[in-house]
Amino acid sequence: MAYSNNNNKRTSRPTRPPFKRRPQQSNQPTVEPTVEIGQRFPLTIKRLGINGEGIGYYKRKITFVPGALPDEVVIAEVTDIEPHYLVAKIHKVREFSPDRVTPRDQYAGLVGGFDLEHMDYQAQLDYKVDVIAQSLEKFKPRGFNKFKLLPTIGMNNPYHYRNKAQFPVRMIDDRIAVGMFKIGTHELVDLPDVATQHPATMKVMRGIRSILETLSIPIYDERADSGILKSIIVRVSEYSGEVQVTFVTISKKFPQLRALLTAIHEKLPQVTSINQNINPEKTSLIWGPETVHLDGKKYITEQINGKFFELSPRAFLQLNPKQTARLYREALEALDLTSADRLIDAYSGIGTLGIAVADKVGEVRGMDTVPEAIADANRNTKLNGITNAEYFVGEAEYLIPNWVAAGWIPDAIIVDPPRTGLDEQLRTTILDVKPKKFVYISCNPSTLARDLVDLVKIYNVEYIQSIDMFPQTARVEAIVKFTRKD
Repeated sequence: MAYSNNNNKRTSRPTRPPFKRRPQQSNQPTVEPTVEIGQRFPLTIKRLGINGEGIGYYKRKITFVPGALPDEVVIAEVTDIEPHYLVAKIHKVREFSPDRVTPRDQYAGLVGGFDLEHMDYQAQLDYKVDVIAQSLEKFKPRGFNKFKLLPTIGMNNPYHYRNKAQFPVRMIDDRIAVGMFKIGTHELVDLPDVATQHPATMKVMRGIRSILETLSIPIYDERADSGILKSIIVRVSEYSGEVQVTFVTISKKFPQLRALLTAIHEKLPQVTSINQNINPEKTSLIWGPETVHLDGKKYITEQINGKFFELSPRAFLQLNPKQTARLYREALEALDLTSADRLIDAYSGIGTLGIAVADKVGEVRGMDTVPEAIADANRNTKLNGITNAEYFVGEAEYLIPNWVAAGWIPDAIIVDPPRTGLDEQLRTTILDVKPKKFVYISCNPSTLARDLVDLVKIYNVEYIQSIDMFPQTARVEAIVKFTRKD
């Protein structure tokens, strides 16, 4: 596999070699070790797993240790015993990795979203190439060991990049707390600051918390399933500075709403759009089925690579605007489009990818199963004066064959599926239609590797370009450039 350094280099010492490959499994029978909860033992960490956890082997049994880094020797304390693996926490670090750094957030390791903040940033970028390699080794698509894995494209400043915060609201010791749950629990941690969040989202979030302290709006009680206000969602436009706020409530009832809106206008003038989402269910899902516009604009406007996008509260947009612009430029380069090409934008959302490249092709057709997203996409084509792109509600695996049957044959396709990867029927459709130009944007290396098992039957993988959309976490985005086997 091809590995090399990124432009984001350490100046203190050379970039270390790639992560060690996992050892070959032995055919010899293993003796299951006797282990108890709370037992401690020294453990050498061999590599990081796909979720950023350290991995070592205790008497040949794989052991996952969150927070541990490769080449460290830790005293591991067992917290969970499963048939095929152990989970442990760090009791003590005997030998530290040179890649270990002090996290900026005091909550790192306590709440999610800071999985790798204790790791040097260049090492994070190296790891994200290795995560893709691990997934390829697991699923073994034909020729995977010859795939060209390019260095991860990182950020000059890998902090303050998240343009949206979705925080639950609860009462703690008779005070309103707005933050995130402790890992594996429903115990809320109040977060006055988060280093990965855009400063505007946290300023507005904490400002609203202060306003709520002066009002008598009932805060949701999860145990009693009572109260009104469950969560606050704040999104900022990197381009305009506009801030959109959505209050998630258990019902349409919203006591003190007028006083709340007045206080936001007076104290947080950057908030230009205020909405209410109703989620009556006792569920881990933040959003409910109904959203009501309360005050201000219905949308905020973001700009990506010269194109404008109006964002309704539930509109999907990547959480890292700077890297999103880079992602789209890389995808456009990989597609190598011409002015005569017909392009399909599958899993289109609000049309960001298709609209970004519409002026490079003859025609764009996109689709998504969310009607609100398609309404946003078609509105955004008009906003940008684009006349050669149209978006449809429906599933790609059904729409594409109908278009082909009607004589509309795509020259190129770009897919950007959710973490579940491509629908099996869509994979079959792509193999049947065989567009000459094909780019796959993945947010989950495991489902990408699974999909490649089928796709490499008719396509060559030219390269896989990883992009760090979520610094300080184990998540990675990847662009796959395919060429058809003609």
